[in-house]
Amino acid sequence: MTTNKTYAGIPESYAKLDTSKIVLIPVPYDGTSTWQKGADKGPEAFLEASENMELYDIETGSEVYKKGIYLAESVTENSSPEAMVEAVHKTTKHYINKNKFVTLFGGEHSISIGSIRAFNECFNSLTVLHIDAHADLRKEYEGSSCNHACAVYEANQTTNLIQVGIRSMDVSETRVMNAEKVFFAHDMATNEYWMDNVVDLLTHNVFITFDLDALDPSIMPGTGTPEPGGLLWYETLEFLKTVFEEKNVVGFDIVELCPEKNNKRSEFLAAKLYYKMLSYKFSETQDDENVDDFKENSPFSKISKFKDTDDYE
Repeated sequence: MTTNKTYAGIPESYAKLDTSKIVLIPVPYDGTSTWQKGADKGPEAFLEASENMELYDIETGSEVYKKGIYLAESVTENSSPEAMVEAVHKTTKHYINKNKFVTLFGGEHSISIGSIRAFNECFNSLTVLHIDAHADLRKEYEGSSCNHACAVYEANQTTNLIQVGIRSMDVSETRVMNAEKVFFAHDMATNEYWMDNVVDLLTHNVFITFDLDALDPSIMPGTGTPEPGGLLWYETLEFLKTVFEEKNVVGFDIVELCPEKNNKRSEFLAAKLYYKMLSYKFSETQDDENVDDFKENSPFSKISKFKDTDDYE
C-alpha cells in the first residue's frame, strides 16, 4: 500500500477514480533480481520525486494531471513470482475494464508479464514495444518463468514484440528472438532512421514496457543492471513522441528503478519520463485523434473476455 494520498501531490479533485482518465498502479516487487536489489523501493521513490516536479510541461504546453490521475492501491503480492504476476494481471485488467488509460510503475521487470497479458487480452493486434538494455527472452530462469529475465518471453509468443535498445543477452535467447524486430544499440548508434524503422513495424495498438536500464548509466545510474551504451534523454523523448503521435498507445509500464542512497537524480528522471509520456498521450492533437481511437479500441469491443471481472475497487 502506498503512503501517498495522490500522485505528485495533485489536488484530490483530480485524483478520483470515477473522473480520472489515467490510472497509476504501483508494484513494489523485487523478488527475482539477481544483482543489485532495491527495485521494490522504486515506486515510493518515484512518487516522492513526482511531488517535487513542476506539473506544467513546456514542450506540449499542457498540464496533463488535469485529465485526472488516480493512484491505485499498490500490488503487494509477493508470495511467489507466479502469484505476483497473476495479481498484476488481474488488477491491470480490472482498470482497463473501467475504460481507463492504465499505467504501472515497478518494481522489477517481471511485473510486465502480468501487465502485458492483461493488455493483450483486451486489445486486438497488440504490439509490445519493449525498450530495454536486455533481451529478457529466457523461457525460464532460476526455476521460474516469471523471472525478470523472462519478462517478454510470453509477449514474443503472443504479440507483435518489437525490442529497442538491446545490448545484453544470453546466447540461448538468439534461438527465440525475432531478429527482424530487434533494434540493437550498436546498430541504432549508426542508423539515423532507426526511429522510423521501428514505427514501421508497429501495429495500431501499442503497449510500451520501458525498462529504465535502456537509458545510458550516465543519466540513469539508479537501476539494478546498468549497461553502457544506452539511450540519452532527448533522443528517447523524440522517439516516444513519434510513437504516441503515430500510433494508439493503449498503456505503458516503467520498471527497474533502483534508487541510489545519496542521490535523487534517477528517480527524478523516472518521474519526468512518466509525466512526459502522459503529456504526449493527452496532448491536444492526441485528444482529437488517438484518445478517441483509444475509446473505439477499448476492451468493451472484446467484452466476452471479461466474464471473470473481479470485485476490485
